[in-house]
Amino acid sequence: MPQKKNQQAGKTVSDGELLQVIADFLHMGHVENIVAMYKQESRYYDWTGTLLTDERFAVRLGVCVLFEYLIEDRPEDVALAIPSLVRQLEHEESWVRGEAVNVLGIIGSREALSWVEKMTADPDNQVVEIARDILQQAGRGC
Repeated sequence: MPQKKNQQAGKTVSDGELLQVIADFLHMGHVENIVAMYKQESRYYDWTGTLLTDERFAVRLGVCVLFEYLIEDRPEDVALAIPSLVRQLEHEESWVRGEAVNVLGIIGSREALSWVEKMTADPDNQVVEIARDILQQAGRGC
């Protein structure tokens, strides 16, 4: 987890603590708060892949909802998350790879979809199916 410190109301908060707060807020359904945070601080995009490793389904679902909002409000910024998502495409857990493919599909840029296309060769059939569905919806069917 990130170790950088943030100054907030006279307190020092580590990036790891802030990442946990973001995950907890997503888990509680407070996506709008996280949208506002991402709009204020673009470095949070690099935490997207890490958020997808959270075992709580509501956190991962919250990341998808977050990016659905961000693609509408900040389409020029969402590509900042691609490197963190690409790092998860080799994760040992197939569900993490699938979640990363899904968010790349939401981003939907040429670069994001090229990574989705590569995942049609994943060893896990569900990841392959997610990738193919995304590409079909994007008009790049396999």
